[in-house]
Parts: sequence; structure tokens; C-alpha cells
Amino acid sequence: MAGASRWKARGREKAAQQLLNLIARTNRMKEANTAVLIIDDEEFVRDNIEEILLPRKHSSEVGLMNDAASILFGDAPGPILAPRSSSIPLFTVAKAASGKEGLEKVKKAVSEGKPYAVIFLDMRMPGWDGLETAIKIREYDSKAEIIFITAFTDRSIDEIVELAGQNVGYHCKPYASEEIIQLATKAVTDYNRLRNLESLIESVASIGLNERQLNTLLKNILDQLSGTLETDMALLGKLHDDYSYEKILSIGAIEEKVNLQELISRVKDLHIAPDEVIQVDELVLARLNCYSIFAVLKNTGRLKTEKMYLLKLFVQNAAQAIRNAELYEELMKREKLSVAGKAIGMVMHDLRAPIKNIGVITSLMREEGLDNEWLEMIDKSAAQASEIFDDFIDFIKDTPVKTEPVPLKSLLDESLVYVKMRGGFESIHIDVHSEENIVLHGDKSKLRRVIINIVNNAVDALLDNHVETPSIHLTAIADPSEGRAIISVKDNGPGIPPGLQKSLFEPFVTMNKANGTGLGLAIVKQYVSAHGGEIEVRNDGGAEFRISLPL
Repeated sequence: MAGASRWKARGREKAAQQLLNLIARTNRMKEANTAVLIIDDEEFVRDNIEEILLPRKHSSEVGLMNDAASILFGDAPGPILAPRSSSIPLFTVAKAASGKEGLEKVKKAVSEGKPYAVIFLDMRMPGWDGLETAIKIREYDSKAEIIFITAFTDRSIDEIVELAGQNVGYHCKPYASEEIIQLATKAVTDYNRLRNLESLIESVASIGLNERQLNTLLKNILDQLSGTLETDMALLGKLHDDYSYEKILSIGAIEEKVNLQELISRVKDLHIAPDEVIQVDELVLARLNCYSIFAVLKNTGRLKTEKMYLLKLFVQNAAQAIRNAELYEELMKREKLSVAGKAIGMVMHDLRAPIKNIGVITSLMREEGLDNEWLEMIDKSAAQASEIFDDFIDFIKDTPVKTEPVPLKSLLDESLVYVKMRGGFESIHIDVHSEENIVLHGDKSKLRRVIINIVNNAVDALLDNHVETPSIHLTAIADPSEGRAIISVKDNGPGIPPGLQKSLFEPFVTMNKANGTGLGLAIVKQYVSAHGGEIEVRNDGGAEFRISLPL
């Protein structure tokens, strides 16, 4: 097992290094973008806003100016120039006298990788007005915070938001210096917080972590994202085609305070595209394929375009990171199986023959007149041990299928003959219905093992849970339009526990079975896939396994 240990150690080392790189990248984000562009046709306004935003003179010069004022005017009521507060960013300012000039500056800044964080924009200007300028700017920069500064406008706020995006502000002339500083400071803060979160989200998909590590990281990022959305309730999960929902992680008490079934019904009625982000009242939903986020807002105000974009970005990268984690776990399991197979294979050859011979010995004993319940128990134990060996060897080798015509009805009948040999089957009612003349093309022994393992699983569930009037319904129908056969094995037991459905077909996963190896359903999945088929399980008054195989 040394190889698996080394592999695991290398995996931990790689994940640690990736996390260090992410932390270093996050630290580099602290260099805030404070670039401001002022677009106004009046030179006085441009210069005035620039004077307000640029840092005051050096503190020693400020002191001299105040001393001079005291000499000239006697006891002044207070300093003329106050030192700039450390909480106000050190802005850099560029100016443009028209919409066209402003657009050229925006294009140049974006191409150089130094975009503006904030754009102050006059609404009424010769040539392009403010709204037209904003629309053209959005073609090159959708992330800058735009603040309209104007004395009057012919446009409504709703029209401005619809055309220029929701990450816009609006302030009326005349303005006070403190108002401009507050507007710029808030806009720069919002811009940089969103950029940092965006960069962090984009980093997630490139990190190779196991499921536990990834969930911790995603939960932390979702916490930050929820703060940006001004909500304390969010849920990340998988929304399947049948609109069943599988939780991955959540923030706050959304599962306690929100009726998820009602929520999912609303989503179903909305017919949302797989890559769309929408807001309906207090609910925001972002989707990518089967992954989705539900966020419930504290107020029903419209989210800015940037925040909607971050939701979608998070789902995209979370989905990729989850897939990476699944591939990593699968690789680790295959490595462990490979190492275990090599170790067990060394003793398997010597042990398998004696176990197979037990049945021969008990047959000889019966021929000598020695026949009692002890021999039957020995036979059952030997058969179980032999099946364990066969399952393990077949799973490790991943042997290819042999193809031949296989009549489905006779396959089901033969499979049930094998199942009836086990104890307890006589107490279970089994109903079999198969259409005539359905023929598969595959490996008969492996397909038989698929049916046997699933039916045995159902029998175990019914007996272990002491189900009254236990029953199993086995059906097979053909779907000529799809060129496939559908086999269903359904019992009236307690069903599959929700926490187990995700990993049910993985090796060494059991449902607290006394004699389970954890390989039965893993082999089923392997064999069905090898035949170009699919298998799914669901709870519907019990567990139902549905297998789709090519005709």
C-alpha cells in the first residue's frame, strides 16, 4: 500500500501548494484600482471634480498654509486646509471633454489592462449625450462603476439602468465636495471588492482539492458572495432534469425558512435556460447545466448586473471545481484498487481453488449419506466466499464484454433461478413482466450478474428491514424509437437513504448489509456502462433501479 500512501501524500502536497498560490494571489488583490475618469463638456466641472478627488498637499505644506492664515486673519475659527483622511483612497484622475474622447480613453485603458474603476459622466453634452456614451462604454468595459452627474435629464432612472447596466449611480448638480468624495470612495470600494471576489472565484476551478477541502473553500466564497448580494441565505446544489434537488452546501437557514419544493416548483414554471441568471422578487437563481444557486435577498431591490454576473461566474467555476474533485476522488480510488488488486492477487490464486473445492467436498459427503443443516450452511458460506472472489477479480480486471444475441425474457428467468437459491427469497412475492422478442446484444453472463446483483440487493433491503408483505416487481419493455430496452427492478422497501444515493454505485459502499462487500452495485454500474447502457436509482414507494440498454 506504499504506492497509495505516496500518491495521497503527493495529492495533499499539491493541494497545499495550490492553496498557497491562491492566498498569494488574494494578497496581491489588495492593490486597489482607484482610477477615475471624468467626462464632462464643461472644463470647470472637470477641473473641480479633479481638485476634489486628488490628494491634498503634503501635511507640512498644509501646516504652513494654516499658519499663514492665522497671521493674516488673526484667530481663525479653524484650519483652512485639513489633512486628507487615511480612509479616503488615493485617486488617480483622467479627464475627457466629450463622450467620444472618453470612449477612446476607456478603450485605451482596457487594452493596457488598467481599466477605470469609476467614471463620472455628465448627462447632457454636445454630440453623444451621457446615456449614449455609457452604452458605448459598456461595449468595452462592463465592470466600471458609472456615476451620472447632471443638473437635469430627459431620461428616467429605469431607462438609464436598462440601457447602461445596473452598476450605475446618479447624483444631481450642484454637489458638495464631500458628496463627490463619498460617491467616488463607495464606487471604488464596490468595484475592488467585486474584482477581488471575481478573481477568487475564477481561481477555484484550477485548484485540485478533494470533496471535503473543496466544500470548505466554496462555503467560504459563498459566504463572501452572499455578503455582496446582501443576503444571509443561499444554497448551492444540483437541480436534476426531473427537478429533484441535491444539496451541496448552504449558507444560513434557507432550508428551515424556505420551502424548497415550492421554490423548485417556481423555478420549473419559469423555464430558465441552463446558463441564465434571473431575479424574481426576493429570489435570485443562477444555473449552469445541472448546478444552481438559490439566494434569497433581504430586500427586493434589483441586483446590479455585476452581482448577477458574479453569481453566474461562481456557479461556472464551482461546477468545474466539483467535477475536478470528483475526478480526483475517482483517480484516488482507482489507485487504491490497483494497489489492493496487486496485493490480493498474490494470494487469490492459492485461496480460490480451496474455497471452490468446498462444494465438491460437501457433495462427496452427501454421497456418503452425511446430509444435514451444517453441510447446507457450509455450502452457503463457500458460495458467498466464491462470489466475493469473483466480484473482486472481475471488478479489478475490468474485463471486456463478449457480444452475442441475448433474449431478455430468458435472461430474467435464468437470473431469478440463481436468486431463488439464496435463503429468505421464498417469503418475497416477485412479479415479472417482460415483453416478448426483446433481444439485447451483449455478454450474457455479465448481464445476468447485473440482474442478480440488483435483485439480491432488493431482497436484502426487504429482509433486513422486516418489511411486511415484501414484494419485488421486475419489468422489461422495449423502446424501438430510441433503440433501447428498459429494465426496472422495484421493491416496496424503505428506499435508498438520501445521503447514499450519490455514492451508491461506488466501490466498497454498502447499506449496512451484514454480508455486503460493497462491490455488487459497483460491478452493476461497470457492466451496464460496458454495454453502452445507463443506470439510475430513485425512490418511489421503495427503491427502483432503472437500466437502459441498447437493443
